[in-house]
Amino acid sequence: MAYFQRSIEPVLIKAAREFPAVLLTGPRQSGKTTLLRHLFPKHAYLSLETPDIRESALKDPRGFLDRYAPPLILDEVQYAPELLPYLKERIDENRRGKGLYFLTGSQNVLLAQKVTESLAGRTAVLRLLSFSFRETRHAATGPLPWEASFRRPATGRWNPAKLWETLVRGSYPELVAEPKRDARLWLAAYLQTYLERDVRTLRQVGDLKGFQSLLGALAARNAQLLNMTEVARDLGLAVNTVKSWVSVLEATYQIVLLKPYHSNMGKRLVKTPKVYFTDIGMLCYLTGIRDPEHARKGPMGGSIFETAMVMEILKTLAARGEEPRLYFWRTSTGQEVDLVVEEGDRLIPLEAKATATPDVSAAKGISLFRKDFGERAQKGYVIHAGGHDLPLGNSASGLPFGWL
Repeated sequence: MAYFQRSIEPVLIKAAREFPAVLLTGPRQSGKTTLLRHLFPKHAYLSLETPDIRESALKDPRGFLDRYAPPLILDEVQYAPELLPYLKERIDENRRGKGLYFLTGSQNVLLAQKVTESLAGRTAVLRLLSFSFRETRHAATGPLPWEASFRRPATGRWNPAKLWETLVRGSYPELVAEPKRDARLWLAAYLQTYLERDVRTLRQVGDLKGFQSLLGALAARNAQLLNMTEVARDLGLAVNTVKSWVSVLEATYQIVLLKPYHSNMGKRLVKTPKVYFTDIGMLCYLTGIRDPEHARKGPMGGSIFETAMVMEILKTLAARGEEPRLYFWRTSTGQEVDLVVEEGDRLIPLEAKATATPDVSAAKGISLFRKDFGERAQKGYVIHAGGHDLPLGNSASGLPFGWL
């Protein structure tokens, strides 16, 4: 398969120069191993998912690390977290060493906890999601439209007609690099592998059939407020079970929960979030969407397009080594802005419209948001499915999705 440059590459190289260890997390099949072996081809590589390698590491961790000297890539380290204290021991013996160990894993919360306990201050933690659109178009780096160095793209760089085809297929590297591969068969196999290898290893999940039903229920509610009590009632599950399983989906990077924006930081923690699937191909698979026309014209069209906007911005910011500060805004009367990007003291409001020709009414929520938040709120953007930038009054501009 052809190699696609990843936006995170400069950050990963910098982290390797500054830290003894680097932990690269992300969903299964997001390209973590490919990326590390491409950037560091001379490093030894071991996968702890392989039973004999894992047994060797757990049975005699010091002897294991003696046999495999750094620099070393340890793949799927969540299968042997007991190895981390011994890595700390090796790092402390050589505190001047940089880029000694590269770790990968697909279970964020559990790994983060183990790394905090064992390798605090010694490890850079980075996140790699499936491809962003900019990566699939071989334009891995570059600013977002509201950033100072952004320049208007040349005409013809984006073909809106290809957008929905790309969305339905999804953004996992294998499907992007092998365009003739059957996407539905691949996604079905991915889901089964995810359930059997990632979900089954987490103690709070014993009912895989119920868990898969939750996946379908969340897909139907994608880009909507997530009322866990309602979901639990519909599925016949306990509310605490739904909360626990949702946390598993977050920890394994299958979904993102977007909190509402409030000036008061404390209020952000108690309000109802919106749920988004990180990969639109999986979202379409779970909701039975098979072709681009069904996606564009069907009832999920707006939800799919909004998810594409949110995930493109999240992936772009996460690839810089940042924790993206992304929210949505909604008033008690139902006025809403799909996405608010907090950048220092600035707030950038964005709306997603699946139409190719949004009008001024599409920016109504942005106008109200700017009125409420005054000078902090910058001019907003209505991201649309067309090919031209459009003036939409004083509060917002209409930008093609490709400009992200």
